[in-house]
Amino acid sequence: MINSTSVNKKEITLWQVGGLTFTAVLGTLLHFAYEWTGFKFFAPVSGINESTWEHMKLLFFPTFIFALFQSFFFKDYSSFWQVKFKGSVLGLILIPIIFYTYNGVFGKSPDWVNISIFFISAFFEFYYEWKIFKTTNKQINYSIIYLLLLFTVALLFILFTYFPPKIPLFQDPTNGSYGVL
Repeated sequence: MINSTSVNKKEITLWQVGGLTFTAVLGTLLHFAYEWTGFKFFAPVSGINESTWEHMKLLFFPTFIFALFQSFFFKDYSSFWQVKFKGSVLGLILIPIIFYTYNGVFGKSPDWVNISIFFISAFFEFYYEWKIFKTTNKQINYSIIYLLLLFTVALLFILFTYFPPKIPLFQDPTNGSYGVL
């Protein structure tokens, strides 16, 4: 078990690099899983269209899955779920901020820019967590609240896959559709 007072910097770095790698690979695969297979089973966790929301989902689910696994090894790190929640929120808000800023300045973004936005957001999520894990010994007792907040975000991603609000964040720019067709 890893303890917040005994975790060495190398272990934290390896965990965060592993998480970033896992997220990059699984997020990329999930982008195509629904289209490649057509299985409705993949719709809640994979990209079902090219909306900004769906790209946020591609970042969230791999990082959440990794956090669930990682939590077994960070049991004594009482602020683990707080750090993971804040890192997830950072990564999730970076996607629309970068995407809409770029498009506002330069117009329509090419695919390589959209792909880069995913990887940049994932990088900053794991980098932020790495910095906090390395420097904090803050002990909190609200871990369950942050875990429940992450589950709430997961439920929102699932819900909005089927019942998306009719705003641009959820609209597929390639065909104007919303949610699962």
